Parts: sequence; C-alpha cells; structure tokens
Amino acid sequence: MATDEDEARARLDELEGEVRAEAELSRRRRAEAEAKVRAQRERAQAERDELRARQVAVVKKQGRDRGRDRGGADLGDALMLAKKAADTKAELTRPREAGEKSWLISGGASFLLGPLGWLYAGSWREAAPAALAWLLAVGLASKIIPMFLLMPVLMVVLPLSGIAGVVYAMGYNRQGKRIRLFGDDGEEGKDRRIGRLGAGRDDEDL
Repeated sequence: MATDEDEARARLDELEGEVRAEAELSRRRRAEAEAKVRAQRERAQAERDELRARQVAVVKKQGRDRGRDRGGADLGDALMLAKKAADTKAELTRPREAGEKSWLISGGASFLLGPLGWLYAGSWREAAPAALAWLLAVGLASKIIPMFLLMPVLMVVLPLSGIAGVVYAMGYNRQGKRIRLFGDDGEEGKDRRIGRLGAGRDDEDL
C-alpha cells in the first residue's frame, strides 16, 4: 500500500516538474519573442530617425545654397542700384551749363501743374497732347467729382509727373535736345527705356 502511494507521489512530482519545465520553456520563448520584436522596433525607429536626420540636413543645405545665391544676387542688385544712384546724383548735382534745362524747375513745374510742366523740357509730341488732355480731364473731373475724391488720384499722378519732368530735363541736358520717353522705336540702335536717362527717342519736331 505504501509502495503505491510512493509511486503515485513520485509520478505527481514528475508531472509537476514537467509542467514547470514546460512553463519555463514557454516563458523563455515569450521573452525571446518579445526581445526580438523590441529589437525590430528599435531598428525601425533608428532607421526612421536616420532618414529624418538626412532629410533635415538636405533641407538645411538647400536653404544655405539658396541663401548664398540670393545673397549674391541681392549684392549685385545693390551694387547696380548704388551705381545708378551715384550716376543720377552726379547728374543732378553738376553745375548747369548755358542752354541746359533745370531739373528743379522741370520737376517742380511737372509736380505742381501735372503734364503742363512737361512743356518746359519734354518732347512736344508728348508734352503738348498730354498737357491738353490734362487740362480737359482736370476741368471735367472738377465739375463732376468732389475734390476730396480727386486728392488720392492727384497724390499718385502728380509725383509721377514730377519724376517724368526731371527725366525730361536730364535727357535734354545729355542730348542737347528734347527727347521722348514714350512711344515706339524710331531708329535702330537706340535704347528707348526711360531708365536710361537721356537715351529716349529724339523729338523730331525740332
């Protein structure tokens, strides 16, 4: 009887050992699987971080390259503007010789009187029609439009007219004759752009 109990107890201990071994094996397998998944996730995250870092570096490099290109272009534009400003300043400050037009009178008259001031130094082909149109427009507008509505328009038109008067005078002094700032090209080899002071179209009326 005791022998049967001993055998049963031994068999039970053996089964318990097998269950514990199986449980330990399952735990190890689960731990290994979890470690493998964790390593895969860490590797994927590292790859994403590396890719993001490379993208950021590329974007920063492109930004620096664009900044250098823009800086070079801005410097070139600034130097060109400075040269034009120096040339214009020299033109405006040099003493006026006999027979030349005063850019102060031309600009002031064109600012105060509109295109009427262009008659002082501008091309007759441009100044005369513009002055007539200006008189008609101002006379008609003053009758149907209140002055407070005209003032914003005049604050834009009159300064532009003054600038045109200055350009007319400078062009006259450079070429010794009245020049045209607007209109089609008349002769080949001449630049008609208003930015080239004094290089406008000759007034063929004179």
